[in-house]
Amino acid sequence: MGVKWGVLGTANIARGCTIPGMKMAADCELYAIAGRDAKKVEQFRSQFGFEVGYTGYEKLLEDPKVQAVYIPLPNHLHKEWVIKALRTGKHVLCEKPLGLSADEVEEMFGVAKEEKVLLMEAYAYLHSPYIAALKRELQSGCIGEVDYIETAFLTQGYEDDIRIYKETGGGAVYDLGCYCTTMILTLTDSIPSYVMANAEINENGADIFASAIMKMQNGIRAAFTVGMMLGVGTDARKDRLYIHGSKGCINSSVEYNQQGILRYKVTSNGNTHEKSVEAGQNYALEIEQMNRCILQGEQPHISEAFSVKNAKVLDLILEKIGY
Repeated sequence: MGVKWGVLGTANIARGCTIPGMKMAADCELYAIAGRDAKKVEQFRSQFGFEVGYTGYEKLLEDPKVQAVYIPLPNHLHKEWVIKALRTGKHVLCEKPLGLSADEVEEMFGVAKEEKVLLMEAYAYLHSPYIAALKRELQSGCIGEVDYIETAFLTQGYEDDIRIYKETGGGAVYDLGCYCTTMILTLTDSIPSYVMANAEINENGADIFASAIMKMQNGIRAAFTVGMMLGVGTDARKDRLYIHGSKGCINSSVEYNQQGILRYKVTSNGNTHEKSVEAGQNYALEIEQMNRCILQGEQPHISEAFSVKNAKVLDLILEKIGY
């Protein structure tokens, strides 16, 4: 028997990414879908084959058959519904960013401990073998001692989207920058000793274009640029990762959360080699890992310590840009 999952919300990321991943994942039963719009709930139920559909989030949480809940709600609703789900004894996988501050993140994990259930933040891309391959390259010493990491994630303009309003926890740092900060934290295994950042703030109070530089406690410098400001009505997107070391560098234009054959270039002692790694659907990998945690006692790949650490970095950046 697999884990009976309930999906709390009918967001686009659930429709396009996570639920298709759930259908592919081992030990996953698509049991319940809930939303505030009955028509949309029925669309999701029939499209993906959920056993039951609920109009209203509370009804899903009241269902004793639901073992784990995936929450793709807008950022400002995460804390409320994560805690409600945890209090009903459900394991929870919540979309990034888990909270709007490190204090919120710590509070949610505190409740998970009280209820003796699992809570994991959903950074699907970190489950990819591509990330594991990058870590192995650095650990091998092929580019020597790392001294600089740069990454970027820019997407097309957002028109009347919930993610461009401050009151819903929107903005480029929360929506895209969290990918960059988690990448930097993962590759450096360190935390910042200082952060500097700036941003363009829109009329809704949210940042739509932001950049940050930081120096990690282990001496590595890092920088990132994020934006929700490329051509409106296009599929324009820019992803970049550059890692410099004393013997060479790693260059990659692999988009965050991609699957398939992913390629990157390693330059070492003047010689450049193109390398590749085959990656499955990241959201399926994420769900499978959560299932192993529930069924086999495996530890969450995205740990409490990591989520709190990243939330503190986001707090520093948002303070600097005056969010």
